[in-house]
Amino acid sequence: MRPTQYFALIALAAAPAFAAEPPQLVPVPDIPPPPGMVETAPAPDITIIQRGQDKVEEYRIKGQLYMIKVTPPHGRPYYLVDPKGNGQLVRYDDLSPNLMVPMWMLFQF
Repeated sequence: MRPTQYFALIALAAAPAFAAEPPQLVPVPDIPPPPGMVETAPAPDITIIQRGQDKVEEYRIKGQLYMIKVTPPHGRPYYLVDPKGNGQLVRYDDLSPNLMVPMWMLFQF
């Protein structure tokens, strides 16, 4: 067979594939989340108390106090947080994480 005959034979064999109607696309159903991942974090119970001129907000989850926000009449609010869950409150002036960048000397020229 000559090369042109091969081309003609391949074209005739591929013609039904090009003439066929394209398959219809079906949307994929939503995938359910893995077990144990469905439950959401409970919303905290917030109690607002006025102590003197200070506004005190107590945050509890399942009845356990984990944070207190104290807003004085003038000045910035501060937070009392129980980081370990043992009832010992630690004062923070803000809730942003304390970022400490490591400063090791790797090379010296």
